[in-house]
Amino acid sequence: MFSSDILDLVRLLLARCREKGLRVTTAESCTGGLLGGAITEIPGASKVYERGFVTYANIAKEELLGVRAATLAAHGAVSEETAREMAVGALARSRAHLAAAITGIAGPGGSEHKPEGRVCFGLARRSGPEAPDDEWSVMTETVDFGPLGRSNIRLAALGHALRGLLKLAEDA
Repeated sequence: MFSSDILDLVRLLLARCREKGLRVTTAESCTGGLLGGAITEIPGASKVYERGFVTYANIAKEELLGVRAATLAAHGAVSEETAREMAVGALARSRAHLAAAITGIAGPGGSEHKPEGRVCFGLARRSGPEAPDDEWSVMTETVDFGPLGRSNIRLAALGHALRGLLKLAEDA
């Protein structure tokens, strides 16, 4: 189902997280659960993968992750601001140490300001399951993958998020 490159990244992520006693959560929009699916493809992932949120609609982002309606109104769902709130919301609603959030335009379509292939990522880390917000580290990034087609954009976003989580785990 997933490429060997993706599964190799997942295996590395799971190994690093097991070594360091880290748990992972995911918050996905345009990937629709691919990240969580890739992680759970590997036997033993339950020792690391705590939970995932698939929040395709804006109302789901608000209700399940606590993304503010004002953020969505001001910046839209495809923005670093929304990705940040998704990642922080996933940590706040879990006992995980690491979170990856993905929101973007998989296509077809897009606009002049938000073209097909634009994906925003939020990566968050905290020192422990009960760490206050000021002990969380959050990074955001926007990547323009280009008009590769829906499936290829989603897979590119999956790989990028896995590499980001792996870096977070290695730096923890």
